Amino acid sequence: MSQKGLLIVVSGPAGSGKGTVLKHVLKNEDFKYSVSATTRAPRPGEINGVNYHFITREDFLDRIASGMMLEHTEYCGNYYGTPLKEAEEVLASGKHLILELEMEGAMNVKRMYPDAVLILLIPPNYATQEARLRGRATETEDKILARLAKAREEIQLAGEYDYVIYNRDFGDKEAAADMFAIVRAEISSTKRNPKIIENYLAEGKDE
Repeated sequence: MSQKGLLIVVSGPAGSGKGTVLKHVLKNEDFKYSVSATTRAPRPGEINGVNYHFITREDFLDRIASGMMLEHTEYCGNYYGTPLKEAEEVLASGKHLILELEMEGAMNVKRMYPDAVLILLIPPNYATQEARLRGRATETEDKILARLAKAREEIQLAGEYDYVIYNRDFGDKEAAADMFAIVRAEISSTKRNPKIIENYLAEGKDE
């Protein structure tokens, strides 16, 4: 079995509970979270290298041109992306790297790295998502409606993902357990174990 870690992409609309679920997953030392690079300015309380790698637009464009970004996208006038070197180092160490990406970024990764595992984390239904967004009471009505409209649009790409996890109310630990189960299944898949016969016969000769 290969010692290389899995590249795991997690997407989900606002209200899907990605942050809470991933907190449970990242308590396991076999999983590492990818810190994205961005050209936007830090927000109050954000720490460089922890929340994001905050770099200049010129630096980001240079990295794109030099092939130093695993994936990247432009959103609201700022660039966001995953540094390639850090990602490769994590995977080479045998750890599983989690990328939390919008669907556009996830599709970019899928095109470049077909072996990546794409997981869609969503509320059990649209009504639950709407209730969660309104329950936050942190956004305007226009912002909530925009997020819901975006979710309706993006859900059309659900079939491009390898797995879907439904994050039900108070079900974040169950959703994290589902993610662990997906990783175990992927590690045991025949496509990731191409030397099954060779290893089996070799082990037989040792007995």
